[in-house]
Amino acid sequence: MNATTTNSALVEINDLHKNYGPNVQVLKGLNIDMMPGERVVVIGPSGGGKSTLLRVVMGLEQIQGGSLRFGGKPYITTKGSKTVIDSEVRKKIGMVFQHYTLFPHLSIMENLILAPRKVNGESRASARERGQKILERFGLAAKADAYPSQLSGGQKQRVAIARALMLDPKLMLFDEVTSALDPELVAEVEQVILNLAAQGMPMMMVTHDMWFARNVASRVIFCAGGVVVEDGPPEQVLGDPVEERTREFINRVFHIKA
Repeated sequence: MNATTTNSALVEINDLHKNYGPNVQVLKGLNIDMMPGERVVVIGPSGGGKSTLLRVVMGLEQIQGGSLRFGGKPYITTKGSKTVIDSEVRKKIGMVFQHYTLFPHLSIMENLILAPRKVNGESRASARERGQKILERFGLAAKADAYPSQLSGGQKQRVAIARALMLDPKLMLFDEVTSALDPELVAEVEQVILNLAAQGMPMMMVTHDMWFARNVASRVIFCAGGVVVEDGPPEQVLGDPVEERTREFINRVFHIKA
């Protein structure tokens, strides 16, 4: 865990345990403190708990132990066998998934304005005005009345990011957002994320794309066996890892000389 003071961390994950049934332990006492403005990329072997971690932070999974704090406030805790999630805190977190999860029967604009209207009670006119500005910012203004099936993979992923931003999140989570894209489309999604980073948006990302990780991350966390194995700047973790387990993983899977 990074040497941080807990009262200044944006996200505090303490002794997190997550099981799927009695025999599958995915997270085994995981600890992470994330500071405001950080862009944390989580890497590791399949089954190591990376995507599960994001789903827990988003409040989509029950946990079996530990706690999460957000902005210095309790967010996710356990009470007996139950997981207690503060729904008001959860509204401050946005997530973008690998396969876009856009509603195919709604236009791009309708995809954007649905959550602000349902969750925040925003007027249709106000939501549409904000949605149009975000689409312009992402180079998608001409696609407002199009449907997801009419967009490329890169365009769909940019719309998914725009939709998450409509709720004005204080933290963005990205789960393998480039893995379903053709290589030539990765750059346009990467540019959107870099633009968000330049504006100070805190992010936690899971990716198998090491070039993406190098370009975007301010910090890389290597998870294996349900715990943090190594944690540091991308040039250190990806280029000169301290732990043998990290070196083996990078050399074997990503063919990056470490």
